Amino acid sequence: MILNDLISRAQHRIEKQRRYNRTVAEINSLSNRDLSDMRADRSELLYWARKEILG
Repeated sequence: MILNDLISRAQHRIEKQRRYNRTVAEINSLSNRDLSDMRADRSELLYWARKEILG
């Protein structure tokens, strides 16, 4: 029981980290022009991605 819980929590953390890494890669792939068109700031997008995904 305890081992299954530890494994499940580890898998959940790994998946959250993978999702965060994909999101960061996508944000970093945006050009400055793309960000300007969206009226977005890269650092703010990264902040909100971290807050939303990793907590």
